[in-house]
Amino acid sequence: MRYIIIGSGAVGGSVGGRLHENGRSVVLVARGAHFEALRDNGLRLKVPTGTLTLDVPVAARPEDVELREDDVLVLAVKTQDTVAALDTWAARPVAGGGTAGERLPLVCAQNGVENERLALRRFREVYGMCVVLPSSYLNPGEVVAPCGPYTGALVIGRYGTGPDATARRIADDLEKACFLAPVVTDVMRWKYGKLLGNLANVVEAVCGSASDAAARDLIARAQAEGAAVLDAAGIAYASEAEITELRNGTVDLQPIAGERTRGSSWQSLARGAGSIETDYLNGEIVLLGREHGVPTPVNATLQHAARESVSREPGSLTAEEMSRRIAAIQGATPGPAT
Repeated sequence: MRYIIIGSGAVGGSVGGRLHENGRSVVLVARGAHFEALRDNGLRLKVPTGTLTLDVPVAARPEDVELREDDVLVLAVKTQDTVAALDTWAARPVAGGGTAGERLPLVCAQNGVENERLALRRFREVYGMCVVLPSSYLNPGEVVAPCGPYTGALVIGRYGTGPDATARRIADDLEKACFLAPVVTDVMRWKYGKLLGNLANVVEAVCGSASDAAARDLIARAQAEGAAVLDAAGIAYASEAEITELRNGTVDLQPIAGERTRGSSWQSLARGAGSIETDYLNGEIVLLGREHGVPTPVNATLQHAARESVSREPGSLTAEEMSRRIAAIQGATPGPAT
C-alpha cells in the first residue's frame, strides 16, 4: 500500500513522516513554501528522541501524482478545504482504469464530523479516523510531534459499516510506525467525543491561551452545551474518560527544547492561514442545537469570534469579553410565552 497524504501539515506530516521512516511508501502533498521546503530539504520531523530529516516524495498538485490501484488517500486538510480537495482527487484517473472515487479508499484524518459524509458522496470507500495526535506545523518543512512512546492514537473504522480488511491493513501499518491504531465498529462515536474536546480550540486561538480561569470556565461551558446538544440529538459519543484512557501512558507529551504545542486553530491564526475550522467544530454544535431546539449561546459566540479573528494573530480577544458577549445574548433571548 502507498499512502498519499493530502495536506501535510501537523497531522499529515506526522503520519506521513512516521510511515515513511518505517519503510512504507508515502507521497506528501503540500503547497507553497511548505512544498518548496519539503522538496528541497526533506521533512524535518521533531520528536522527543530528536529531529528526523526524511526525504519523503512530495507533490504540489494532484496532477503530479500518478495514482495506483494500491494507493490509500489520507485526507488531512481542515474541513473548510475538504470539498475542494475531494472534488479534485475523486476525479483523478487510476492506473488500470477508473477514477480514485470509484477505486481507492479515502481516510478522513480530520477533526469534526462532517468530512466523512462529504467524502462518501464522492468516494465509494470512506474511513473515519479519530485523531489524538498533539502536533504542530508553524514553519515550512517542519512538523513537531512531541508525544511518546507513541506519536499518537488514530482510531479507525470504515464509515457507516464498521471495520474491514482495508482498515485492519492500514492500522497494521500505523502500529508499526509508532502509532496506536485501534480498529473499531463505531468510529464516529469516537469522533463525536473528540469534537467535544475540540470545542476548546477556538478559545485558545482567539484568547491566546486556554489555561487561565476565565478561559477554562468558557471551555467548560462550551463543552457542557455541546454534550447537552448531542444528548438531545441522540448522538452517541466517547467520553472524556475513554479518550484519556486511550492515550494514558502511551501518548504522553514529552518536552522538546524550544517547542510548545498549541491547538490546530491557534496554529491557523499564527500562520496567517486565512481560515479557521471553527464553523465545523463549535459550528456543528450550533447547527445541531438549532435542529433540536437546544440554545447554544456559548458556542455561537465563539463561532462568531473565530470569524472576527481570522485575519488577526492569536489572542485578539479575551475570555472575559467572550463571557460578556454570551451574557448579552442570553439577556436578549426572549423567555417563554405566558
